[in-house]
Amino acid sequence: MAEDLINNKDIYFPSYLGTNDKLITLLNRTSQTLCDWFSKADKNGPLPFDESFKCIMPAEDGNSEEDLFSEIESLLNNSFNPVHPGSLAHLDPPPLIFSILGDLIAAGLNNNLLAYELSPSVTLLEESLCKWFAKKLGFNDFSGGIAASGGTLSNLNALIAARNNAGLGTNPNSVLLVSEDAHSSFVKCIRVMGLDTTNLVRIKTDNQGRMDINDLRKSLDKCSIENKKIFAIVATLGTTVRGAIDPIKEISEICKKRNIWLHIDGSIGGIFAITSIPIEGLNNINQANSITINPQKIIGITKTSSLLLVSNMSTLENTFNTGLPYISSKENIINRGEIGIQGSRPAEVIKLWLGLRFLGLNGIENILKSSIKRKDFFIKNISNNKFDIYSGPLHIVSFLPKKLEPKDSDGWTQTKVNELINNNFMLSRPKFKGKYFLRVVMGNYNTKESHIKELLRLLNA
Repeated sequence: MAEDLINNKDIYFPSYLGTNDKLITLLNRTSQTLCDWFSKADKNGPLPFDESFKCIMPAEDGNSEEDLFSEIESLLNNSFNPVHPGSLAHLDPPPLIFSILGDLIAAGLNNNLLAYELSPSVTLLEESLCKWFAKKLGFNDFSGGIAASGGTLSNLNALIAARNNAGLGTNPNSVLLVSEDAHSSFVKCIRVMGLDTTNLVRIKTDNQGRMDINDLRKSLDKCSIENKKIFAIVATLGTTVRGAIDPIKEISEICKKRNIWLHIDGSIGGIFAITSIPIEGLNNINQANSITINPQKIIGITKTSSLLLVSNMSTLENTFNTGLPYISSKENIINRGEIGIQGSRPAEVIKLWLGLRFLGLNGIENILKSSIKRKDFFIKNISNNKFDIYSGPLHIVSFLPKKLEPKDSDGWTQTKVNELINNNFMLSRPKFKGKYFLRVVMGNYNTKESHIKELLRLLNA
């Protein structure tokens, strides 16, 4: 029976015998198809103009290779293309080449980060890489972290650990403090944690989009009077709409004085902290209990790539450990499924590791500096007389025509987004402070000054 399966012309899985010629042929063809799509990006633009992709479901019999490759091409041709230099709407840069290869290796290994015995080398790799990041941020020898599928999950892991650390696991009076410009994921986190929206206390921001320290102090005192139990304060290192950085030094001093867990949502700007790039406000982050970093958002690590780093690994172990009774354990090795919400996880950390090893710290700095340079060029050359401009120290700019009424912002931004996409520029239109804005994210390494000049010409027309 086994020989019949091996000799069958329809090979379903990689073989433990021979050269896997069939797999090599298919991988080569897939690579060529993908690279052809990249090469056509300049012609096709950031987004497809038609929506012709048909979602064909499995039939009784499997499809031929030709059918499947035809459908792969259709899928690609109807997808967002981050490689195009006009892809400037979101925090989705072109994929780093070695990170693409890491994705391939991870898929081929099909190892499971749930437990050491299911992913021996990758378990040690993730542990070492998280430790390296934590030490680069200035954390001590007890630090470490865990990878997760996106910043929302990393933030959730941190907040559950914070609440558990405060001994408030089932307390309905538990509250979380965030700035009014903090990411929407914290609304999800509160819901998942079984809390109400009233348990999410929003702190006002100043005219630079940073958490207002005076309002934070007032809110803390109010929570104390109302017998609310604060399990964490979240400082944002790079807000979504303007890239603002909360005053981390002052917030960390308050947290230390009041013995409150400080979590930093560095999904956007946290990666800058491992470099020597001088970013205003990027200090004292090593005073945090936890920090989220998303390398996928700017240096091109393929999705998903998010890290939660903590100053003390025991907080994660104490929160999420179950004993994994059906898995063999090895002494002094932590099963990675025991330090976060996720159990089974793919070996995604390989693409981060390969990407970082390929770039080196100098390469990382080059990518990050180039994003700031593009942002500065855009702000310097956009008409200050025509637009109100909102930006921070990072690579995000939101803007709107001066004196435009809130009721008119919806129509203007929608019209402008449509005009721009017809000229192969993709910008986003977030809603902020009751108005719709246009937002440009300068994290696309393929975007040159000539592209930005053309974008500015279209905006100023």
